[in-house]
Amino acid sequence: MANLFSEIERVASARRAAVAFDCPDARSFTFADLLERSAAFASALTSSGVRPGDRVTVQLDKSVEGVWLYLAVLRAGAIYMPLNTGYTDAEITYFIDDAQPTLIVVEGARRASIEGIAAAARVPPKVTTLPDIELRAGMFTGSLPCVARNDDDIAAILYTSGTTGRSKGAMISHRNLASNATTLVDIWGFTHDDILVHALPIYHVHGLFVALHCALLAGATTRFLPRFEVGSVLSALKGASVFMGVPTYYTRLLAATEFPGSDIALRLWISGSAPLLPETFVSFKRRTGVAILERYGMTEAGMITSNPLFGPRLAGTVGLPLPGVAARVRREDGSLAATDQPGVLEISGPNVFLGYWRNDEKTRAAITDDGYFITGDVVTMTEAGIVAIVGRQNDLIISGGLNVYPKEIEEEIDALSGVTESAVIGVPHPDFGEGVVAVVDCASDSLNEADILQPLRARLASFKVPKRVIFVAALPRNAMGKVQKKLLRETYRELFESLP
Repeated sequence: MANLFSEIERVASARRAAVAFDCPDARSFTFADLLERSAAFASALTSSGVRPGDRVTVQLDKSVEGVWLYLAVLRAGAIYMPLNTGYTDAEITYFIDDAQPTLIVVEGARRASIEGIAAAARVPPKVTTLPDIELRAGMFTGSLPCVARNDDDIAAILYTSGTTGRSKGAMISHRNLASNATTLVDIWGFTHDDILVHALPIYHVHGLFVALHCALLAGATTRFLPRFEVGSVLSALKGASVFMGVPTYYTRLLAATEFPGSDIALRLWISGSAPLLPETFVSFKRRTGVAILERYGMTEAGMITSNPLFGPRLAGTVGLPLPGVAARVRREDGSLAATDQPGVLEISGPNVFLGYWRNDEKTRAAITDDGYFITGDVVTMTEAGIVAIVGRQNDLIISGGLNVYPKEIEEEIDALSGVTESAVIGVPHPDFGEGVVAVVDCASDSLNEADILQPLRARLASFKVPKRVIFVAALPRNAMGKVQKKLLRETYRELFESLP
């Protein structure tokens, strides 16, 4: 398969009159609308100077127009680069310098500040807004063929931080996206009769690639919500058949006394982006009579494993490797781990990314000599191949389904006046799965929590800002002088237990 859009176009052409997107503002769009608007948006991009292989950076609130833009980037043969809407100017400056996009599309309120960043970039990109793109698109008449791409051409670059604190651009090919999506449509039983409730953000693999691609390639209808809100989700679930969410969504639904209600009877509830607590799995099944299907994936590989559509779904496990995905578990000494023994998961398959954008060193470090991607996640695998995530090789925190990398936050805290050193950890949180906590060693007794959090809010996306700051006289260290984060996690693991 070449350009992913060509497959979406094939399905949409066969489903022209069917509803592709239902929006809560009473707007509805058919697959014919999808084809027409993606063509018009692609024309707007090309008239703005975007050429095949160019990067288009997008930081937008969720909207169906944002979907047309994404599809238009694919259609034009360019490379889509979504950014979390919470990223600050300081973070965006790095992304622009690293990716060197041709065009940046932002909300109108952000245009002035992004134009200032763009003007100072090594290769200054154009900056525009979604209304400007729509205005150009409105001038389009005629047809616009999908630009041919090779399987291994880059379709998207998604930035994922590392333990060094510097973000890396994961290069995702058309083959990566297409192979993963077609596999998921098959194993999750998607058909054109499905109605998917979509409450996820679309700057993230889960909402953009997993949810949208499954619905589009099945010719299904998507109820497209701007965000997760219990009330609007409960309304959208009526008559729907599939819901995808992060564990936080499920805990919030369970907290609603009116959930599930007699008119909600979905065939499939899918959870991912963060570990689902066994107690949430059990509570949900008890309440609804349905077991949540938990799966596991990451930016560099899309979906990797899944519990079965038919058959037992086991709490605390993420299921079997997807068809076509090879998986193995290695110990620290490089030997293969025995059945049910922990080790780092390594995978290979058509879903595994091309490498990190302009970073051969990080790419080589992430891929073994025989072509396996080192996920960094510590897992166990049963004899039957069922995977359970038991920890992480690095200190990655997943809060509300979003990745938080401690090193990046620690560098910001350590730069503050009066701070000797900090350690950022994740501990269990009843709503977010993990709550970000900063443990800070101060040279001054005068610092308080606000002194740490206020400057962080100006420098970091809100989901990265610690929910609590703990001050200590000294950070615990081992004989080699390394901070013992495991001990800190054990010490503060009950910090959020009293929350409702």
